[in-house]
Amino acid sequence: MTSEDGTPVRVGVFGLLGSGNLGNDGSLEAVLGYLRAEHPEAVVDALCGGPEVVTTRYRIPATRLHWYRGEYRTASRVGAMAAKGLGKLVDAARTAAWVRRHDVVIVPGMGVLEATLPLRPWGFPYSLFLLCAAGRLFGTRVALVSVGAAAIGSRPTRTLVRWSARLATYRSYRDALSRDAMREMGVDTARDEIYPDLAFALPAPPASAPSGPQGPVCVGVMAFHGGNDDRARAEEIHRRYLDGTIRFVRTLVEDGRTVRLLTGDECDGPVVAAILDAVDSPLVTASGAASLADLMKEAAAADTVVATRYHNLVCALKVGTPTLALSYAAKSDALMARMGLDAYCHPAREVDADRLLEQFRALEKRSAEVRRTLTERNLVAARRLEHQFSALTAALFPAADHTHTHALREAP
Repeated sequence: MTSEDGTPVRVGVFGLLGSGNLGNDGSLEAVLGYLRAEHPEAVVDALCGGPEVVTTRYRIPATRLHWYRGEYRTASRVGAMAAKGLGKLVDAARTAAWVRRHDVVIVPGMGVLEATLPLRPWGFPYSLFLLCAAGRLFGTRVALVSVGAAAIGSRPTRTLVRWSARLATYRSYRDALSRDAMREMGVDTARDEIYPDLAFALPAPPASAPSGPQGPVCVGVMAFHGGNDDRARAEEIHRRYLDGTIRFVRTLVEDGRTVRLLTGDECDGPVVAAILDAVDSPLVTASGAASLADLMKEAAAADTVVATRYHNLVCALKVGTPTLALSYAAKSDALMARMGLDAYCHPAREVDADRLLEQFRALEKRSAEVRRTLTERNLVAARRLEHQFSALTAALFPAADHTHTHALREAP
């Protein structure tokens, strides 16, 4: 892939990548797979949260997203607050310089247009705005690819997110709820498409044959404290979620089931430790999965999965394992509905262990039927993502020799 002057196209990838969230890194992996298959001559690098991890794992140069290394620590002292404030100014210049060096920048998946988890406007929303504004200023095509979005209550955060989307060259969403949310926030979405989450483009291990009524169960847990508007009740919400999950796991163990605890982010470790401490049994073990590929292998080996984190759900559904969602946001409900499992969602904010067990047992009774449904839905997802990548090539690499056409989307 070369530009009009014969030089290789310079492609940047941007986001909280390499920072310990397996879902974010899985989205990056899917986009890198597309670039290496369809545009192998492109020169790719990253501006991201964990540059060392991204360079080591994905073999691309990477630059730290924030100049100030204490960006994600609470600043309580005057010196730290001053350094963080200075960092925002420095980041504006650094981001602009990085964007200017590229022909294309891709934001691969992730919930970059939502605030379903605690989020401050001067954190990632500010970084995303800098990226999209610099792209518009320097003529660099910025693409938000299969991203998640949700209505945002905080006015500063909503404003930054809205303008980021407006300034992007290309937008697509991972569900209809995301596109609707951006329309409600004042973004013209008439030409924006909906595609499955990018993780559905990753290769999946073969699903194991079901073990029977006493087969293994994967339980995906999360350091869940509610959303951005729940800060005052965060500990109460977390305690209720943890207590309900512990009761559920304990009952599975009493029934003789083996339980494998899954996570999706480094911050989930304390939840795993709390469950292992409360349910002291050799039947309960913790996974050390370090990638979505590892999570898929765990899910494929299970008879059933019960999970909270969005990408735990994606992995389980991708490998065709019957799945029940402990849903913490509308995106989880939308995903389950798309895969034909909308009857198997349970609210993470109000975990009722008895009701959860009823849903779990009902799901297991329909296991064979659910597996057939997931096989069909995964084929549809794969075809949609093939179309997504063809659309990206047409929109972002107009000089390329490709057979598919797709109008370049200029944001209003």
